[in-house]
This record gives sequence, structure tokens and C-alpha cells, in this order.
Amino acid sequence: MATSAASDIRTAELKQPVDVAEYLFRRLHEVGVRSVHGLPGDYNLVALDYIPKAGLNWVGNVNELNAGYAADGYARIKGISALVTTFGVGELSAINAVAGAFSEYVPIVHIVGTPSTISQADGQLLHHTLGNGDFNVFSNMSRSVSCVVSLLNDPHMAATLIDNAIRECYIQSRPVYLALPTDMVQKKIEGERLKTPIDLKFPPNNEEKEDYVVDVVLKYLHAAKNPVVLVDACAIRHRVLNEVHQLVEKSGMPVFVTPMGKGAINETLPNYGGVYAGDGSNDGVRERVESSDLVLSIGAIKSDFNTAGFSYRVSQLSTIDFHSTYTRVKFSEYPNVRMNGVLQKVIAKMGRLNIEDGPKPTNKVPSAEEESSSETITQAWFWPTMGQWLQPKDIVITETGTANFGIWETRFPADVTAVSQVLWGSIGYATGSCQGVALAAKEMGIKRTILFTGDGSFQLTAQEVSTMIRQKLNPIIFVICNEGYTIERFIHGMDATYNDVQEWKYKDLVAVFGGEEGKTARTYQVKTKKEVETLFKDEEFATAPFLQFVELYMPKEDAPRALKLTAEASARTNAEK
Repeated sequence: MATSAASDIRTAELKQPVDVAEYLFRRLHEVGVRSVHGLPGDYNLVALDYIPKAGLNWVGNVNELNAGYAADGYARIKGISALVTTFGVGELSAINAVAGAFSEYVPIVHIVGTPSTISQADGQLLHHTLGNGDFNVFSNMSRSVSCVVSLLNDPHMAATLIDNAIRECYIQSRPVYLALPTDMVQKKIEGERLKTPIDLKFPPNNEEKEDYVVDVVLKYLHAAKNPVVLVDACAIRHRVLNEVHQLVEKSGMPVFVTPMGKGAINETLPNYGGVYAGDGSNDGVRERVESSDLVLSIGAIKSDFNTAGFSYRVSQLSTIDFHSTYTRVKFSEYPNVRMNGVLQKVIAKMGRLNIEDGPKPTNKVPSAEEESSSETITQAWFWPTMGQWLQPKDIVITETGTANFGIWETRFPADVTAVSQVLWGSIGYATGSCQGVALAAKEMGIKRTILFTGDGSFQLTAQEVSTMIRQKLNPIIFVICNEGYTIERFIHGMDATYNDVQEWKYKDLVAVFGGEEGKTARTYQVKTKKEVETLFKDEEFATAPFLQFVELYMPKEDAPRALKLTAEASARTNAEK
């Protein structure tokens, strides 16, 4: 009784009492989240009641893995996302997707409904546990794939922990984990704090250090005879694209993107040169980048698939690296000097530079394909053809495989966003991500979300098409039907049965998942170049207000050139002893 009385007194002292769950979801709304992904479970049910009260939409995915992929896609478009799962069984199903978000710097607030603090303190033998009384085992699993893990076990600390987690999620651009026990959901905390927004500003650099680094960068930049800019994924994730665009437009330097940086630059700019990926680069790009005497590398992630099998040939002696936690000039590293501030001052002070033009990529179909009389849809023909069909502001999602490597061969219109999971490379990611991306696009008034995925990848997460229909989303989905796991075939086992998949009637799944042909969805099957061209000329297809699904048939043993090179390098790496 004494404890209860003390609690009542503390609650009475609150200026604006608000329940913990309401506080959490209102904070998420404040930072831009409008839809919450996840699945219900008995340890999070009461918390879910607060989602509409905070002005948020509950998505309701078909499984937690897909929900995690969808939250990842949503965050890449909106800047941050929220995922709700239940203790143990739910969160472990989602952890693969959360790990991918951690790997690729994607900010997801993962909220896990857990048993009550009383049940945990008593070590009760509850369902969804390992039966050993350890209620921290799952949160401990998430520590390595979260930049913050907070257990909301005390109402007096809840608001502080929530604000800190959301801020770190945004600033570090990585997932955070919030455990919300059932008996904490309705505990009263101080709502007065909600009047003060969470501070999402990046911490400023030490001014003297920043000015010194800027002077060093400018010295080498003005001395360079043919500098270039290379933009990678972390320029997107760590929100430095405004500075990058100013640098590229003001300087006129040739600018290139990596595969993971695709979409970071306005590709209609006259100084855009294409995709650099070592041996897998667009025509003329490798020679131009590797002959440069200074490469301004912004947000680099030099993974195997991002470099076409570690085939970069750019010396650190001719590189300046800009990152979220340091700047490196040749072999001198300056820790805690964030790229945003440095780039702003470099842009302001740089003046005229020595410039040599770079290559000019186009969406021209290779002459061998143009001259061929074959109607078979090939990778080399399809991707530049598709590039001609894209529109400004499209969002293009590509599965790791033929689609991701093929998209390198397109030149985007203005303001196209590309989504792919090149580093983590979890098969099936793209279909799950598409749901989150399409939902974010709908909230932002972006008209077209376009998915390219392989038949093998699609089979892992096909159920998420159901959620897209349920949420009245209108993505255009291309499933590349080429009889299995193409990237694996080129790494090892071209004809091995383990790289085969059962052939499905893919477009029929739209009806199975509740889509009505011509009313809430439309399906297509294309097997020839002429059929693709006819489809791309169809204005109704290009602008339909509902989901569209295309079976796109390509040869089993055909793949983009860059995929073949990367697969060969991967096979060599796998065989190293």
C-alpha cells in the first residue's frame, strides 16, 4: 500500500500526465513517422491501441521478417521508421531485417512488447521464453545490431530513454531497440516534455579542427589537375546530399556513383559520368576515375558487391574520404570531423578548379542487341530500354541479383530514388521493402514505385503483395522469371538443383491475395522484346492507380556483365584457403 500511495503522489505531481505508449508514438509522429509496421502479439496488443490515438496508421504485415524489410524501405524514403513485434518469437523473426538495416545504416525504431516487469522479476515460466527465466536473452541478441538498446522498465526513466533512442536512431542512422513491458504501457509520465521537440541536429564539429581540415582539403583540391567526385551510400544515409549536390553543381567536377550510391546524384547533370564499380563500371568510367589525381570519395562503403569483387584501383594517396565520423585526407585521418560541416565550407571557399570532362552515359541499347533479330528479352537489352521508360521522381527497388547489377546500365531521369540492399544482400528483401517504400511514397505524394526482383527472391517474401493490396498501394512489380537463383548460379552450380526453384504462376498470386483484375490490380506476362516495348508505351500501365504485376521472362543463363564479374570474384574469395 505504501508503494502504491507513493506512486499516486508522484503521478499527481505530473503537469500533463500521459501514458508511456502514447508518449512513444507521439514522439514517432513528431519525427516524421506516419505508419507503423509489424505484427500483433499478446505482449504488444495494448500498446497497439495507442497507434491511431497518435495519428499513426497501423500497417499489419504478414510476418515479422517482411515487416522488418518494409520498415527498412519506409525509412529509406521517409528518413526513419517504426517496427513493432512481440517478445521472443516476433522479434527473432525480424532480427535478420534489423541486422540488414544496421549493416546499411537505416534508422528503424524497433519496439518489442515484453512480459510485465513483475513476471520478469519473478522469473515466471511464460510462453515465448526459453523456459530458463532469462528475460534479457533476446534484447542481448539485438545489442550487436542496434545502436541503442533501452528497456523501459521504469516510468521515471521512460521519456528520457525514448527521446534518446529516437535521437540516436536518427543521428547515427541505425536501428534502436525499445523493450516495452505490458505493465509499463499505461504508466503515467510527464507529457509536458512533448512540447519540446527532440533535437535532431547533428553535433557540430570542433571549429578549429574543421577549419584546419577544410584548408587541407582545399590545398589538394586546387593542386589537382583532374579531380572527380565519387558518391556512395553513406552520403544518402547520413543526409549530406544537399551539400553533395551543391559541390557537384558549383564545381563542375565529373561525378560518379557507386552501385550503393545509385540515385544519390541528379543523373541529368552534364557532369554526371555513370557508375564506378572497378571492373564492373559503365563504359569509360573506370579509366576516368582511376586516372584521376584526386578522388573526393563521399560516404564510401567498399564492400565486395559494391566494388565488383574488390576491383577498385584507386590509391589512398589520391583520395579524400568524407564520412559521418571522420575525414581522411590521403593517409591522414581526422576523427570526429563530420563531413557535413567540412563540405559546406569547402563549397563556400573552393573557387575555380581544374576540370577534365568525364564520360556521358546514355540509355542507348548496345549495338549488338539492336542489330539482333532475336525476340528473346536479354539483360543487356532490357535495362537501357527500361531506363528510357522511367520518369522523374520514380522510386526504383532492385533485388540483389540480376536486377541490382542490371540497373547500373540505366541513366535515371531527375530525382529518381534507387533502393537496394547491396551490402547485407538478404534474398527476398526487395519485395518486403517495396511495401514500405510504396507506402512512404503514397504519404509523400510520389506517384510511382517500381520493383524488379527475381523469381527465386520473390518466392521468399511473396506474401507481402497481400499487404500492398490491403493498404491500397500501387507499385509496379516486375518478377524476372529465369528459373531460379541466377547470382548463385554464376558463383557456383550453374546447373545444380539447389539453384532451381519451383515454377509458380506468379501473376495468379495477385488474385489469391485478394486483388481484383482491373479494379484493384492488373497483371501481365511478357516474353518478347516487342511485348516489353508495347507495355512501356501503354499509358494506362504507366499511370495506373493500383498495383500492377508483370511476369518478365529472361533466359536462365543470361546475366548482366557486372554480375558475372562480381560472381567470379566471389567464387575466388570463397575458395581462398
